[in-house]
Amino acid sequence: MPVLTENTTLISLKSAKPTGLGMTQLGIPVLDSTQVKKGKLHEFLQSTEDGKVGRRYQNIRVTAVRTAEGGVESAKVFVQFEVFGDDNVPEGVCGGYTVALLSGADALLTLPASSLFLPYGRAWYENQAVFDVPLTIFDKADQLQLTVAADRVRAI
Repeated sequence: MPVLTENTTLISLKSAKPTGLGMTQLGIPVLDSTQVKKGKLHEFLQSTEDGKVGRRYQNIRVTAVRTAEGGVESAKVFVQFEVFGDDNVPEGVCGGYTVALLSGADALLTLPASSLFLPYGRAWYENQAVFDVPLTIFDKADQLQLTVAADRVRAI
Protein backbone atom coordinates (compact mmCIF):
# COMPACT_ATOMS: atom_id res chain seq x y z
CA MET A 1 0.00 0.00 0.00
CA PRO A 2 1.55 3.36 -1.02
CA VAL A 3 2.28 6.03 1.56
CA LEU A 4 2.52 9.75 0.85
CA THR A 5 5.49 11.26 2.69
CA GLU A 6 5.30 14.37 4.84
CA ASN A 7 6.48 17.51 3.06
CA THR A 8 6.93 21.13 4.14
CA THR A 9 7.16 24.45 2.34
CA LEU A 10 7.45 28.11 3.34
CA ILE A 11 5.33 30.93 1.97
CA SER A 12 6.53 34.52 2.48
CA LEU A 13 3.97 36.97 3.84
CA LYS A 14 4.21 40.53 2.55
CA SER A 15 2.21 43.63 3.47
CA ALA A 16 -0.63 44.19 1.01
CA LYS A 17 -3.46 46.59 0.34
CA PRO A 18 -6.83 45.66 1.88
CA THR A 19 -8.54 45.69 -1.51
CA GLY A 20 -9.50 43.25 -4.20
CA LEU A 21 -11.87 40.43 -4.92
CA GLY A 22 -10.21 38.09 -2.39
CA MET A 23 -11.01 40.46 0.47
CA THR A 24 -14.64 40.70 -0.67
CA GLN A 25 -15.00 36.93 -1.10
CA LEU A 26 -13.67 36.33 2.42
CA GLY A 27 -16.08 38.91 3.87
CA ILE A 28 -13.31 40.83 5.59
CA PRO A 29 -14.45 44.13 7.13
CA VAL A 30 -12.17 46.76 5.57
CA LEU A 31 -11.54 49.82 7.74
CA ASP A 32 -8.88 52.53 7.60
CA SER A 33 -7.00 50.56 10.29
CA THR A 34 -7.19 47.16 8.50
CA GLN A 35 -3.78 45.54 7.93
CA VAL A 36 -3.19 42.72 5.44
CA LYS A 37 -0.33 40.35 4.69
CA LYS A 38 -0.50 38.04 1.68
CA GLY A 39 1.50 35.14 0.33
CA LYS A 40 1.15 32.85 -2.65
CA LEU A 41 2.68 29.64 -3.97
CA HIS A 42 1.83 28.28 -7.42
CA GLU A 43 2.45 24.56 -6.82
CA PHE A 44 3.55 22.20 -4.07
CA LEU A 45 3.92 18.43 -4.52
CA GLN A 46 3.62 15.52 -2.12
CA SER A 47 5.43 12.35 -3.15
CA THR A 48 4.94 8.68 -2.41
CA GLU A 49 7.71 6.73 -0.69
CA ASP A 50 9.06 5.67 -4.10
CA GLY A 51 9.41 9.31 -5.24
CA LYS A 52 6.38 9.53 -7.56
CA VAL A 53 4.02 12.47 -7.30
CA GLY A 54 1.04 11.37 -5.23
CA ARG A 55 -0.81 14.61 -4.52
CA ARG A 56 -0.68 18.12 -5.97
CA TYR A 57 -1.45 21.39 -4.20
CA GLN A 58 -1.91 24.42 -6.44
CA ASN A 59 -2.84 28.06 -6.23
CA ILE A 60 -1.98 28.24 -2.52
CA ARG A 61 -3.09 31.62 -1.16
CA VAL A 62 -2.51 32.96 2.34
CA THR A 63 -4.28 36.08 3.58
CA ALA A 64 -3.53 37.33 7.09
CA VAL A 65 -5.77 40.14 8.31
CA ARG A 66 -5.86 42.41 11.34
CA THR A 67 -9.12 44.35 11.53
CA ALA A 68 -11.98 45.22 13.83
CA GLU A 69 -15.55 44.03 13.82
CA GLY A 70 -18.11 45.43 16.21
CA GLY A 71 -15.37 47.45 17.89
CA VAL A 72 -13.25 44.38 18.72
CA GLU A 73 -9.86 44.05 17.04
CA SER A 74 -8.79 40.57 15.92
CA ALA A 75 -6.42 38.80 13.55
CA LYS A 76 -7.15 35.84 11.29
CA VAL A 77 -5.18 33.79 8.79
CA PHE A 78 -6.97 32.34 5.76
CA VAL A 79 -5.35 29.46 3.85
CA GLN A 80 -6.87 28.52 0.48
CA PHE A 81 -5.67 26.02 -2.12
CA GLU A 82 -6.71 23.42 -4.65
CA VAL A 83 -5.67 19.80 -4.11
CA PHE A 84 -5.54 16.94 -6.62
CA GLY A 85 -5.19 13.28 -5.70
CA ASP A 86 -3.28 11.80 -8.63
CA ASP A 87 -3.88 8.08 -9.11
CA ASN A 88 -4.75 7.31 -5.49
CA VAL A 89 -7.35 7.84 -2.80
CA PRO A 90 -6.86 8.14 0.96
CA GLU A 91 -7.26 5.02 3.06
CA GLY A 92 -9.69 6.19 5.72
CA VAL A 93 -9.48 9.75 6.99
CA CYS A 94 -7.28 11.97 4.82
CA GLY A 95 -3.94 12.90 6.42
CA GLY A 96 -4.42 16.65 6.28
CA TYR A 97 -2.03 19.49 6.96
CA THR A 98 -0.74 21.88 9.60
CA VAL A 99 0.34 25.48 9.34
CA ALA A 100 2.67 27.52 11.51
CA LEU A 101 3.48 31.21 11.54
CA LEU A 102 7.12 32.19 11.62
CA SER A 103 9.25 35.27 12.03
CA GLY A 104 12.38 34.51 10.07
CA ALA A 105 13.41 31.04 11.25
CA ASP A 106 11.63 31.38 14.62
CA ALA A 107 8.34 29.53 15.02
CA LEU A 108 5.74 31.85 16.56
CA LEU A 109 2.61 29.70 16.57
CA THR A 110 1.57 26.28 15.26
CA LEU A 111 -2.10 26.24 14.35
CA PRO A 112 -4.49 23.27 14.75
CA ALA A 113 -4.23 20.49 12.16
CA SER A 114 -6.83 20.52 9.40
CA SER A 115 -8.10 17.67 7.27
CA LEU A 116 -8.20 17.82 3.49
CA PHE A 117 -11.40 17.84 1.49
CA LEU A 118 -10.41 15.19 -1.06
CA PRO A 119 -13.26 12.68 -1.46
CA TYR A 120 -12.04 11.15 -4.76
CA GLY A 121 -8.80 10.75 -6.67
CA ARG A 122 -8.20 12.20 -10.13
CA ALA A 123 -10.16 15.36 -9.31
CA TRP A 124 -9.40 18.91 -8.08
CA TYR A 125 -11.00 20.15 -4.86
CA GLU A 126 -11.00 23.59 -3.26
CA ASN A 127 -9.87 23.68 0.36
CA GLN A 128 -10.11 26.60 2.76
CA ALA A 129 -9.36 27.11 6.44
CA VAL A 130 -9.33 30.11 8.76
CA PHE A 131 -7.43 30.46 12.02
CA ASP A 132 -7.68 33.07 14.79
CA VAL A 133 -4.25 34.34 15.86
CA PRO A 134 -3.11 36.70 18.61
CA LEU A 135 -2.49 40.28 17.44
CA THR A 136 1.17 40.13 18.49
CA ILE A 137 1.70 37.02 16.33
CA PHE A 138 0.10 38.76 13.32
CA ASP A 139 2.46 41.72 13.80
CA LYS A 140 5.61 39.53 13.89
CA ALA A 141 4.73 36.87 11.27
CA ASP A 142 6.55 37.09 7.94
CA GLN A 143 6.19 33.46 6.77
CA LEU A 144 3.70 30.65 6.85
CA GLN A 145 4.97 27.08 7.03
CA LEU A 146 2.68 24.54 5.37
CA THR A 147 3.25 20.89 6.26
CA VAL A 148 1.26 18.16 4.53
CA ALA A 149 1.01 15.03 6.64
CA ALA A 150 2.06 11.52 5.67
CA ASP A 151 -0.95 9.61 4.38
CA ARG A 152 -1.80 6.01 3.53
CA VAL A 153 -3.38 5.81 0.09
CA ARG A 154 -4.77 3.17 -2.24
CA ALA A 155 -3.78 3.19 -5.91
CA ILE A 156 -6.61 3.49 -8.44
